[in-house]
Amino acid sequence: MKIYQIKERFILNEDLETIWDFFSNPMNLKIITPEFLNFKFISGAEDGRIYPGKIIEYRVYPLLGIPMQWVTEITQVKDREYFIDEQRFGPYKFWHHQHSFRKTDQGLVVEDLVHYGMPCGIFGQIARELLVKNQLKNIFDYRYQKMKELFKVLDYQNIT
Repeated sequence: MKIYQIKERFILNEDLETIWDFFSNPMNLKIITPEFLNFKFISGAEDGRIYPGKIIEYRVYPLLGIPMQWVTEITQVKDREYFIDEQRFGPYKFWHHQHSFRKTDQGLVVEDLVHYGMPCGIFGQIARELLVKNQLKNIFDYRYQKMKELFKVLDYQNIT
């Protein structure tokens, strides 16, 4: 299985508490997810907090309006520094997403590092080239636009 990577970095003129509170609340995932995915929580986000072992279940409609269940687990949390979510069931054969936060002289750096692998062997690789790669780009582009609406973004880099 080939592993792909997405790396995104924001530098924000915001305080760590505000940004940590936003990103560590699973309910805010809906805010930064494009409407075309028709994202819906099923369970696990209601209390608005994360902790290691937390299971979050949602439904997305990534292709032709066909519903797909996605279950992630928050596997690690270091308060106000990082958290990791991993797919347990869903569209990918492998999904590992690290969110990290650190103060610098330039501002608050927020980084996402995603490693993912496609299911279905060669057919998954073809689907990635034809559909998935662009769809993920669109999702992260949308997220960038939402971040600009919600917070003071000083810089942005998509290092895919």
